[in-house]
Amino acid sequence: MSKKVVVIGAGMVGIVAASFLQRDGHTVAVVDPNGPGEGASFGNAGGLNPSSVVPMSMPGIVRNVPKWLSDPLGPLAIRWTYLPSLLPWLIRFIRAGTPERVESQARALRDLLGPCLDCLEPLVKAADAQDLVHRRGALFVSRSKDAFTNDRAAWDLRRRHGVKWDDLNADEIRQLEPTLSHDYVRGIFVRENGHTSNPHRLVSRLAEAFQRGGGTIIRSRVLDFEFDGAQLRAVRTTDGSIAAEIAVVAAGVHSKPLAAALGDRIPLETERGYHIVLRNPEIMPRIPLADVDAKLVATPMETGLRFAGIVELAGLTAPPNWRRADILLERGRRMLPSLAGSHAEESLSRWMGHRPSTPDSLPVIGPARRSPDVFYAFGHGHVGMAAAPTTGKIIGELVGGKVPSIPIEPFRAGRF
Repeated sequence: MSKKVVVIGAGMVGIVAASFLQRDGHTVAVVDPNGPGEGASFGNAGGLNPSSVVPMSMPGIVRNVPKWLSDPLGPLAIRWTYLPSLLPWLIRFIRAGTPERVESQARALRDLLGPCLDCLEPLVKAADAQDLVHRRGALFVSRSKDAFTNDRAAWDLRRRHGVKWDDLNADEIRQLEPTLSHDYVRGIFVRENGHTSNPHRLVSRLAEAFQRGGGTIIRSRVLDFEFDGAQLRAVRTTDGSIAAEIAVVAAGVHSKPLAAALGDRIPLETERGYHIVLRNPEIMPRIPLADVDAKLVATPMETGLRFAGIVELAGLTAPPNWRRADILLERGRRMLPSLAGSHAEESLSRWMGHRPSTPDSLPVIGPARRSPDVFYAFGHGHVGMAAAPTTGKIIGELVGGKVPSIPIEPFRAGRF
């Protein structure tokens, strides 16, 4: 039966969920104060990686934190003035890194990410966006023969959950990607991974297809919900109320206060991610590259060569530290020596955005405590692009009263 649905959030997750709901015959409106794909979806590394099953919190990760924080070029930074606010989330994060919990988290992530490219394909085809999605694999490289051995727990975890790869020596790395530094001596090529060459344009194309199908996108901010008992009546915005029988909260890090208004206190934190794009670079790799030591990803994109990977924990309101973006370029030049040298400022673009992250690296998917008419689809952290297709499909199934195609118990809001 067709229902009036309001999806809160016009990022990748929200637009994909709206598209699946529309395909099921529902009347769907997306509400966001910004345009489609202008939040965290805009600036990510573009990965559509079924292999991303390793949670952020792993056994022993605490031992690495002092080293990362003391390194000015390190992959993690914390604004110490924010630490008191951050501490409860950090405690949960550390507790999530037990072997037993990591195993179950990886299993849930594999269920969510494994079918992402196949699940996304019909939406991409309908949006005429096939030029933006590529299935070329991804290459992970290290300057040390022991690096993957030292990170063996993570790779063993991937293997146990169905991820396959090719081990490469130094010569094989260069045959696959000649642009890489000759300092790299060990590589892992994951064939099943994919990427988008323009995350913002991909979300925009999907949104345009959604609108062509009769969907509505409203530029406004959602403030609250209106109920009659447990039955949803409307979504209240800064521009008035929108009648709704179903609501989907997919507003990224801004979902936290909405969930609280619905009786669910979710420990959702912003991981401030940075990227820098080098327009018209001297060379362009063919596939996404990841330096496992530097925690750096280089992705070939329409707009240039994008370097991403820095994490900063500093909350929603602190101004960006653009030195964090410049660090990415410094590391990128080490990865791809042909980029060495200065680049004019006009050839660079920098970005900082807010990844919505839970302590256990699992998103929140499923019904709200307050009402069975409201569903959550947020908290995807580093895997929002890849997790969006299956998340959107699940939301469509839940709204339609169907059994979800994967187990959703690990993603329930009440686990915290």
